[in-house]
Amino acid sequence: MLPKAENSWTIFEAAHLLNRAGFGGSPSDIRQFHALGRERAVDSLLKPSEALEAFPIPHWATKDQALADVRATIESRIALRVTMREMSPEDAENAKREANKAMQQEARQRELEALSWWFLRMLKTRAPLREKLTLFWHDHFATSIQKVKEPVLLVQQNDLFRKQAFGSFKDLTQAILLDPAMTLYLDTESSKKGHPNENFAREVMELFTLGEGNYSEQDVREAARAFTGYQFNRREGKVYHNTRQWDPGEKTIFGQTGAFAGKDAINLIFQKPQAARFMAKKLWEFFVYEKPSDAALDILTASFLKSDLCVGPLLREIFLSQEFYSESAIRSQVKCPVQFMVQILKQLEISDPPKAFPLAAQQQLGQVLFMPPNVAGWDWGQAWINTNTLFTRYNLAGFITTSSSSNSLIPQDETMNAKGMGPAKRMARSWKGPDYEKIAPRPLREKPADLVDSLVFRFFQSPVPEKARKSFLEYATQKKGAIFTDHETAELCHLMLSTPYYQLT
Repeated sequence: MLPKAENSWTIFEAAHLLNRAGFGGSPSDIRQFHALGRERAVDSLLKPSEALEAFPIPHWATKDQALADVRATIESRIALRVTMREMSPEDAENAKREANKAMQQEARQRELEALSWWFLRMLKTRAPLREKLTLFWHDHFATSIQKVKEPVLLVQQNDLFRKQAFGSFKDLTQAILLDPAMTLYLDTESSKKGHPNENFAREVMELFTLGEGNYSEQDVREAARAFTGYQFNRREGKVYHNTRQWDPGEKTIFGQTGAFAGKDAINLIFQKPQAARFMAKKLWEFFVYEKPSDAALDILTASFLKSDLCVGPLLREIFLSQEFYSESAIRSQVKCPVQFMVQILKQLEISDPPKAFPLAAQQQLGQVLFMPPNVAGWDWGQAWINTNTLFTRYNLAGFITTSSSSNSLIPQDETMNAKGMGPAKRMARSWKGPDYEKIAPRPLREKPADLVDSLVFRFFQSPVPEKARKSFLEYATQKKGAIFTDHETAELCHLMLSTPYYQLT
């Protein structure tokens, strides 16, 4: 077991845990979390009281409605084909085009609803670690709406990640084999006896479980034969194993020979200790810092194996460890765009941001939910920051801290005009900004030093470099005047949020 943290439990450590195991919080959130004590705070994250159903998935993504929609779509297509027989070729083509256009518009609208639903769940949830892990698994088992094209399948996959967030890594990998979104994304349906598709076999070893160097090309080829015959039945909403399309011959995978199917191949993967080491390292790097020592990784791997590859016990050991609260860990990670956006809203105590904000910000910063760039997921760490994205972060901070609008923040993508979104500029104009009477009460504004220190804790949860604090204090002192207005308070907040230091967590 990793050396445990000391008995002392500072409010700054509580904030660090809430930032990493969730999306941060307001000063009052941090104080309440700190009051629990270290072990109870960790346990509250791992065993949240909030029900999974607290934020119901969109109605169209529920099992019964999704199946009803599939049946209705099939019936409408049959009816259209019958009607087209009585049409001229030109009219038939136009009717077909209009039907496809309507389906595409509905899919775009549902995509927007799904994105908004998950973003707001991250913002409002009382189970932040569960949502953070859902984001982790979404990146790990990366699947994109751009190829799958069916929002309902991405939402159902998202629900799978949430339900199994703390559970067995092995069980989740088995579930991914039968996940419709992944089946479509990696073309598993085209993998048939005599013509195996290697996509899933390769990615499940290289990206999902073992990492490069821990399998051979023969292992991939033989496993691909095991993964033949998995097909998605849309009428039932399930992936099933069609044994008529499965290669039943003997395969040799990792030196073992048998008439393996896909489930067997995954079981063979998890007989290799590298699977535990691979995921222990990835979880450590996601929650703590990059490149853990070999000694620490040995301990984590042993703990992970002892828990039968259950993620919850491993995270408990990490969050209670001394190293998690070390100088190497605290404020060492670049916030990913989703973390940046949700955390800034939490810190400004905004529970209902402008509808255009989540999509606009994600598109501008390069992390759109349900749309990772490829099967390897997003690049993390310093890859999030370049000259353009840093400038955009500063602009987004300016938009959300004030009531002014900025055309550069509003994407020109046609999805912004989808039904129900409304004109983005109008929503920007109607944005009133945070409640600064709550964030910076009038009496606090009479004392610039106290105001700055209050806001520094709110946004940074630790002392900032003296040079930075001095610039904040000079601004607050200069602006104090007869009345320190909400507008000036917003400008001070924007100044703090537009620093390189704020990009770290």
